[in-house]
Amino acid sequence: MIDKNKPRELAVMVGATGSLGKVIANRLVVSGLDLLAVGRSEAALESLTAGSPHMRYCVADISDNASIQTIAQSIDAPVRIAIHAPGVPVAGGVLEAPPDVLAQAVNIKAGGMMRLFRAVEKHLVKHSRLVAVGGHYGFEPTAYAATAGVANAALTNLMRQLSWAVGERGITAHLVAPGPAETERLHAIAAASAAKRGVTAETVLNELLEESAIHAFTSPEQVAWGICLLLAPEADAMAGASIMLDAGRRRGLP
Repeated sequence: MIDKNKPRELAVMVGATGSLGKVIANRLVVSGLDLLAVGRSEAALESLTAGSPHMRYCVADISDNASIQTIAQSIDAPVRIAIHAPGVPVAGGVLEAPPDVLAQAVNIKAGGMMRLFRAVEKHLVKHSRLVAVGGHYGFEPTAYAATAGVANAALTNLMRQLSWAVGERGITAHLVAPGPAETERLHAIAAASAAKRGVTAETVLNELLEESAIHAFTSPEQVAWGICLLLAPEADAMAGASIMLDAGRRRGLP
């Protein structure tokens, strides 16, 4: 239930204009927060925020250190949650991925999260959340997703470090790790893989479904639900948590 008498706090989100990000952004607003969307494309940011009195945007490249000051200057309220959910380049498997593209992915994921934290740090309050959207390949290595695997593994370690660094202030840091999400990006990746292998995109998608214990993809709505759960005060108990939203793809322990 939204308390209409309480001033609205701010959600700052990198990656709000994608298929997944849009769903998360709208759910944050429904949850009672104002949204500052951060991205490189002003046209995409304008499209997302147009018509909503609770959404605004900041044009910044999270892969560049200059974004820290740009984002910080756009913040004028306590930051209840900062979400880092950018995409990274798809460069194929570890045997063919160019090393510089791998480094670029780590810079966007782990480096970008550090920049976002630096930008919002002075505006964080008790029960604020730092949330990074990673992916199950950071936990379940495969020879065919080099950038996603390495960058998300680095991001997982970073979020644990942040949880210790800011925990004394009552701030918690979390990684949300979806499996393949039912988005346009997933279908584009499946089509590219199918063309390379000489099979149909449907074949690739069915193979991905078989990797799930419930034979399902993760939906953007499920990811948004998982992130908004963290807004509850009770979610303090999950400090430093890696929240698996992978439809049962992970086989390893813990």
